[in-house]
Amino acid sequence: MELGDHIRTTGSALHHWFVAQTYDALIVGAIWLLGLWIIGVPWAPLWALLAFAFQYIPHFGPILSLIGPAFAAVTSGGGMRLIYVLTLYAIIAVTDGLLLQPYIMKRTVKVPIWASILTPLVLGFFFNFIGVLLAAPLLAIIYTYKSRLKREVEILPPDARPDLRR
Repeated sequence: MELGDHIRTTGSALHHWFVAQTYDALIVGAIWLLGLWIIGVPWAPLWALLAFAFQYIPHFGPILSLIGPAFAAVTSGGGMRLIYVLTLYAIIAVTDGLLLQPYIMKRTVKVPIWASILTPLVLGFFFNFIGVLLAAPLLAIIYTYKSRLKREVEILPPDARPDLRR
């Protein structure tokens, strides 16, 4: 495999990861919009657009998405509306972290759900924020190379195939 092939494979993996991240951001932004409209928070489309944009920032983005709606809820409706916004945030965070992101990564980049959940935790433990930040793109690259190797081995005649069961 030449350098150009590696660059194309890695670029393709990162492209698929970015597409998956965009789908996730769109869904999260739509959930924010719907939830904020139901709660009656002013400027709901703005907060949903910011939630969409902040979704690209791992782990800190969702927290940043909460600041605007929480402030608007407090200034417009008091404590009960703030509790509704915090509940909406909790529902979105759990749904996104445990269901949406792993499912979209599986469908778009072919990363198993268990790897999407476990890898950021392990890399975050060993490499702190950088590990968490790089976990999803690294998974996309690793599984793209794995898929490519599997396709190349299937092309070989049966007697020339290496034993990949290790």
